[in-house]
Amino acid sequence: MIRSEILREIAPILRDHLVVCNIGLPSQELHMIDDQPTNFYMLGTMGLSSSIGLGLAMAQDKTVISIDGDGSVLTNMGTLPTIANNVADNYILMIIDNGSYGSTGDQPTYAGKKTSLAAVASACGCENVIECQDKDTGEVLQKAIDSKQMTIIVVKCDSGNIKLPVITMDPVVIRDRFMKAVQA
Repeated sequence: MIRSEILREIAPILRDHLVVCNIGLPSQELHMIDDQPTNFYMLGTMGLSSSIGLGLAMAQDKTVISIDGDGSVLTNMGTLPTIANNVADNYILMIIDNGSYGSTGDQPTYAGKKTSLAAVASACGCENVIECQDKDTGEVLQKAIDSKQMTIIVVKCDSGNIKLPVITMDPVVIRDRFMKAVQA
């Protein structure tokens, strides 16, 4: 499976939660698959979905799911020790690890080589770290939500992108409707 197929499969699970989605193609894919006011689409901040999601989880009680990519996490390695040392049991970080920088042309990442992001997260002190295969993502995500414990999920999948348009919604509209969903 590629990332867009995973997002399509888990969209019904995500629908009831606050979602912070990674920059570029992941946000465009989620927007096309199942646009919701509870989805915050990152439009220009590579590597910060996990950090923004953690801050949101710490600021309120609703479940927050950050969808990030291996390339983005590798560009912001400080996020994993920050997450480990600021436990928010309403927070799930799902890293879709396709071994590439998908939004910039599928250049390979080190996560596609020797570097295990699950091992890195564990070494940083994250206690609930699960690595799964793409086909198991929905089940693993639902179990993480039900556990009510901060969880890092590293989803191993194939590299690849679908062709789709950019998000034309104004960033201010995305922000405002998401803030209303947070406060609801």
